[in-house]
Amino acid sequence: MDELVSLQGPVELVDGTLMLRIPLEAGGAALQTAARGISTVDEACLNITIPDWLAAKLGIAEGSIVAVDNRNGKLNITPVHPDDSTL
Repeated sequence: MDELVSLQGPVELVDGTLMLRIPLEAGGAALQTAARGISTVDEACLNITIPDWLAAKLGIAEGSIVAVDNRNGKLNITPVHPDDSTL
C-alpha cells in the first residue's frame, strides 16, 4: 500500500487549462500512481489537468487553493476555503 500523501497548493492556468503543478520533491512523485491518466511529469513537477466539468463541480478556478491526497489509491482534489472555520 502506498504512503498517504496530502498537500495543498494553488490551481494554475497553463495554456488555457487549469492545472495543479506539484513539485516531485514536495510529494508529487508519491501522487503519480493515483494521478495516472490525468497527469504528465516533467523534469521537476507532476502536472495534473483539472477538466472544466470538475472545476465547475468543485467551484475552483485559477488561483483557488486545493488539497490533494492519494487516499484509497485515488487522487482526491478538495477545495480549501480560507474562511472555513470548521475544526
